[in-house]
Amino acid sequence: MKFPYRTVSRIAFMFAWCLVFIPSTLFAESVKEYIKITKEGASRIPLVLKPIDTKKSKNSQYATGLDAVIKSGLDFTGLFAIIKSPMNIIAGGDVYLAGKRQINFAALSSVGAEVYAGGVLERKGKTLKMDMEVYDVLTGKLLMRKLYQGNRDDLRPIAHSFCGDLVKLFTGKPSIFGSKIAFVSQSGRKKEIYLADFDGYGATQITNTEGLALTPALSSDGRMLAYLTYTRGLPNLHIKDLSTQKIVSVTRKGVKIDPSWRNGFSELATTFSFDGNQELYLLRSNGSIARRLTRHSRIDVSPSFSPDGSKMAFVSSRHGNPQIFIQSLNSGSVKRLTFKGKYNTQPAWSPVDDKIAFTTMQKNGEIDIFTINADGTGLKQLTYRARHNEAPSWSPDGTMIVFSSDRGGSSKLYVMNADGRNQRSLKLAGEQMQPCWSSFR
Repeated sequence: MKFPYRTVSRIAFMFAWCLVFIPSTLFAESVKEYIKITKEGASRIPLVLKPIDTKKSKNSQYATGLDAVIKSGLDFTGLFAIIKSPMNIIAGGDVYLAGKRQINFAALSSVGAEVYAGGVLERKGKTLKMDMEVYDVLTGKLLMRKLYQGNRDDLRPIAHSFCGDLVKLFTGKPSIFGSKIAFVSQSGRKKEIYLADFDGYGATQITNTEGLALTPALSSDGRMLAYLTYTRGLPNLHIKDLSTQKIVSVTRKGVKIDPSWRNGFSELATTFSFDGNQELYLLRSNGSIARRLTRHSRIDVSPSFSPDGSKMAFVSSRHGNPQIFIQSLNSGSVKRLTFKGKYNTQPAWSPVDDKIAFTTMQKNGEIDIFTINADGTGLKQLTYRARHNEAPSWSPDGTMIVFSSDRGGSSKLYVMNADGRNQRSLKLAGEQMQPCWSSFR
């Protein structure tokens, strides 16, 4: 039986995140009564970002760079609507001292802002110090004040540290900033695995097989990478320690596909066929088998684990066409999750809640991404009439999904909010597919 997808599952069936900045808290007022906990589908928070001030003009280039990274990062989250700063929001000249600046909250309110953020930058040698303040415009209350510092060449991590704190202030959750995405990039007939920041910046080649490297899977701590290579048509599973560069190769005979790390454990699941049938096994990071997970006469593939690692979603043909099932790793009990749609594959369990993204082949041949709760309720379609949308993978905070799509003619990486809004390309060069968003930040 073949699953009609251009992923490694289809290929197999043919054979049967060093800290670079040091933020220090200067002042943090209790802000529980001011925090706006955002909900799925809620409007963006109207935010005025005042350009960062500098005490010396020679530092303006760094302030401009930080401004650009902060604005781009916050815009990427889809959480904030950034409003143009009015001209008369600051009184008191250029002196930047806590409590001495007079902020014109009426002017901010007049342009629809609910939150104001601004700061000042100082440079001492190669070290940058960015002092940032965030206010509730309606009450005039200081929500956060914090100092961020780092090397002058590290504008992105300095800026992203502030972005992450701002997101956490308004959501109560860790953010995407600092996370990484692994993906397959194609050049000619060759496919290699790359690693990039959450927004596609700084893509770096990780494998150099001069052939096919597929289905990258990052461990929950961001340290280990599992992937497949194909030599002479046969799949081989590799486990790479990204810090030491040591690679363990799993040499068992037969099919090896769809590696996926178990959250919070140094274990991963994958499909083997050395025992005659395609079954799921749990492996240790050294490549040895910890235990067999499934026992069925039909195909079992594409594992994905619940946030606590106690359950596994997977794809099976045990009822005919591929559907998604959930298995308890403690009891071994299995229940069918999807009933609508004939070809449901590629489950991806959110790292923060019981919601699973997956792909469905539609009657017109297009492939769309859906989400469903782990109890089978809340089925929601996220992509529409956009050709083939595949390999969904969740952001660490569960607010976004990265996926591949050929809607523009060639396969590219796209991101969207968890409810399907704000779909846009990461704008990487070449063709990309099979993304995996690490839960490590």
